[in-house]
Amino acid sequence: MSISAESVRFDEDSMWVSLSDGRTIGVPLAWFPKLLAATPTQRGAVEIGLFGLHWEALDEDISIAGLLAGRGDQSRSPSMAA
Repeated sequence: MSISAESVRFDEDSMWVSLSDGRTIGVPLAWFPKLLAATPTQRGAVEIGLFGLHWEALDEDISIAGLLAGRGDQSRSPSMAA
């Protein structure tokens, strides 16, 4: 069974993703600097795909597998992640 996103919502500090298996996971926006800096309208323009989330205007892609594994933005260099 493949787990996919069904919906995405945001609060001041977090992104909440409802999954096809009934779980809802929350991650800090600080994990994803592009989303942290985005406006609510930009965040709301998410495209939900079979394997993840995509924001065309922000050039941001987040996989569901990565969220479940606890991974944030993988585009940062290791020195920036600390």
